[in-house]
Amino acid sequence: MTFDDFGLNANLLKAVHEAGYSVPTPIQAQAIPKALADRDILGIAQTGTGKTASFTLPMIERLSQGRPKARMPRSLILEPTRELAAQIAENFEKYGKYHKLSMALLIGGVSFGDQDKKLDRGVDVLIATPGRLLDHVERGKLMLTGVQTLVIDEADRMLDMGFIPDIERICKLIPFTRQTMLFSATMPPEIENLANTFMQAPARIEVARAATTAESITQRVVMCGAREKRARLIDLIAREDIKNAIIFCNRKRDVDVVARALKKSGLNASPIHGDLDQSVRTQTLDYFRDGTLRILVASDVAARGLDIPEVSHVINYDVPTHPEDYVHRIGRTGRAGRDGAAFTLATSEDRKYLDAVEKLIGKTIDKADTAAPAQSGGTDAPATETTVTDADNETQGTEPDAPMARDQQTPPRGRRQSGRSRANRPPQGETHNSETTDTAAPDARPADTAPPKPRSRRRGGDNRGQRDKIVGMGDHVPAFILRPSRLPTPAASQTTAKGSGDKNIVEAESDAA
Repeated sequence: MTFDDFGLNANLLKAVHEAGYSVPTPIQAQAIPKALADRDILGIAQTGTGKTASFTLPMIERLSQGRPKARMPRSLILEPTRELAAQIAENFEKYGKYHKLSMALLIGGVSFGDQDKKLDRGVDVLIATPGRLLDHVERGKLMLTGVQTLVIDEADRMLDMGFIPDIERICKLIPFTRQTMLFSATMPPEIENLANTFMQAPARIEVARAATTAESITQRVVMCGAREKRARLIDLIAREDIKNAIIFCNRKRDVDVVARALKKSGLNASPIHGDLDQSVRTQTLDYFRDGTLRILVASDVAARGLDIPEVSHVINYDVPTHPEDYVHRIGRTGRAGRDGAAFTLATSEDRKYLDAVEKLIGKTIDKADTAAPAQSGGTDAPATETTVTDADNETQGTEPDAPMARDQQTPPRGRRQSGRSRANRPPQGETHNSETTDTAAPDARPADTAPPKPRSRRRGGDNRGQRDKIVGMGDHVPAFILRPSRLPTPAASQTTAKGSGDKNIVEAESDAA
């Protein structure tokens, strides 16, 4: 079977052939004819099998007749991530270049004004993420009553990201006479319920068992300790014939840490995750696609649906906590029948997650026969610890030592200095730490002068050794407070000035401090 057998129009077939495709994949061979017949479709296929063309080609064929209205798109495609939405837009431009179809991309990180202008002109194809789509609806800039075809792509990823309530709300805003196509790599119960609620007798197309991995991908597990993972990763990249690779981490902060460690080792690597600006994410993916960037360190935001055809290796720096994510991660390599390799770094604590992955894919992953990298020179392992705790070390500084230095300089108020305190006193001639000297009390003496001996306690609890100490002022005392008092002596402190019927009493006391 070829694409010519589907009965597509000549311009669409011309674009498909120019893109280099002639024979449809199994999911395309089964889904396209049913989609052209206006059937609802529930497609289940592992990632990298050509699901995108299964709904873009029938949609372009259907949209070739008719014109859009302002703020009323004729078709809607929902994607879980910005990157995947942008990728679908590229496919539409490629397949629909000989059709005069208008398209709008509604994703976060882009101004509402530019998107509003496109919607005001009317669009045939609207590609959006659920959150930004509902933002436009709530602002009154978009109506979904004219949607004829609805596509929900990567439905299980939508579930993982918490978009199912938004999907249900969107489906209720679209006429029930629409054609609905739902595609997913796995079929959890929540997706089954979604399909039963909003689809009408869908044609179920399952070209491979749910949550299986491609046979062209070689899978290995590298067992290692938690403290040597980064060193083992760098050693793995050095030993393998890696053209380009995607390294997946479970947490966003680990993505940045691993990317910095790889750059420090001289490798061409960059991070990508949801906290980065959209322009940075787009540019990073472009560099990876054109070969400028060799290693992409990513969170699961890049694990679903990204069409980067020739990724030679996928490395799981962390074993995914959700076993379905393993299928999508390693699906970034070995696409369209190409050979690929997937390595997973696992510790003894990851055993339960690894067992869940093997149970899901239905086979045992082979253990890689690799030796631990040499730790000579202390270049790898110490770097690992330093990278993790850099932020902590910067905040700690020398603060734990500073209070101790101040205690050594000034004995406690109102108490005799004990022998232990005198023993800890720095001897004459010893140089103090510069930070300690700068932050000492104003009455602190130079480091080469021994502090005075404490004097005996006076009645009333006054300590002459601390008479110049200003209580409650901290380490800094304004200079004017320490100046000697210029008030009259106690003998002349009370005088009476007599005037015309007025008595002025002037009282002055000597400064006790």
